[in-house]
Amino acid sequence: MASLVQPTGPAHTRILSVGAARGDLDVPNDDLVGPIDSSDEWIRQRTGIIQRKRASADILAVDLAVDAGEEAITKSGLDRSEIDGVIISTISNTAITPSMAALAAHRLGLTPAAAFDISAACAGYVYGVGQADALVRSGTCKNVLVIGAEKLSDVVSPTDRSISFLLADGAGAVIVGPSDHTGIGPTVWGSDGEKWETIGMTSSFQQYRNGGGLVEWPTLRQDGQSVFRWAVWEMAKVARHTLEVSGIEPGDLGAFIPHQANMRIIDEFAKQLKLPESVAIARDIEMQGNTSAASIPLAMHTLLQEQPELSGKLALTIGFGAGLVYGAQVVELP
Repeated sequence: MASLVQPTGPAHTRILSVGAARGDLDVPNDDLVGPIDSSDEWIRQRTGIIQRKRASADILAVDLAVDAGEEAITKSGLDRSEIDGVIISTISNTAITPSMAALAAHRLGLTPAAAFDISAACAGYVYGVGQADALVRSGTCKNVLVIGAEKLSDVVSPTDRSISFLLADGAGAVIVGPSDHTGIGPTVWGSDGEKWETIGMTSSFQQYRNGGGLVEWPTLRQDGQSVFRWAVWEMAKVARHTLEVSGIEPGDLGAFIPHQANMRIIDEFAKQLKLPESVAIARDIEMQGNTSAASIPLAMHTLLQEQPELSGKLALTIGFGAGLVYGAQVVELP
C-alpha cells in the first residue's frame, strides 16, 4: 500500500511586516453624546477615548482590509506569488458568502492563495496569527497574510449607551513567514460560550426577518460591567500564563499590545502584570477607538511608528471579546 506524504515546513516563524488602514472620518465624542444623553468628559473617564476613526458610507470593511494588506505586502519585500494564504478575522462582512478573504486576495493579486474568514471578534487577530504560524511551520503555506478588518459603525445603534461610543472602523494586517529563530510563541486561546450574552447582538437576523417590521436591524450591545470584570481578572490570568509558557518574564518585554477595548482595562492589565516602566504600552484606543479584530495590529502599527526602536523586541499581545473568546501570544515585533 502506498504511503501518504506529509509536508514539513520551517521550525520557526515570525511577523515580517505590518500594515494599517483607518476610517477616513475623525469622530469626536461630542458628535455621539446627544443620543445617549452623555458628555465628552463621561466617555473620556470611562474609556479613555477622545475620538474614533470611522469610515464613510461608501467604504466597506473589505476596502480597509485591502489597503492594510497592500502596505503589509509592500513592507515585507515578498513577491506576491510567495504569499499563498490569506486569513481575515472579521464580524463586519456584508455577506455570508463570498468570504472577505477571497475578495481581498483577488484584489491584492494573490490568486490562487487559500483564503478564508474567521469569526472570533476581538480575539480574531490572535487566532489568525496562531493559524498562520501553524500553516507555515507545517509546510502547508509559505507565507500567510493575516488581516483583522472591521466596519463596526455599520452594526452599532447611536442610541445604545452600552457600546455606541466605543466602536470604530479600521483594518490591520501582518504577514507571517519563516524565520531562523522563534518569532511567534505559543498561542494560548480558549472560549466560554456560557457567557455569550455578555457581548452580542440585539437580535438575530432570523428574528429580524420574521419580525414583521417590529424587530430593528441587529446591532452590537454589551454588559459593560461584566465585560470589564472578566477582562481585568480572567484575562490577566491568561496573559500571565502566556508569558510562562513562552519562557518570558515581564521585564523581557519591549511592549504590551492588548486589544484596545477600554483604557481603564489596559491600565489595570499593566498593573496586574506588574509591567516595568521600560515596557511600552499600546494605547491606540485614545484616537482610534475600539476596532475589535483590527485593534491589535492597528495598535502595533502605531506603536512602531511612534517608537521604531521597538522593532525586533518582544511584545505580549492579547485579544478578548464576544463569544466569549480569548487568545494571546508573545511575538517578536517586525
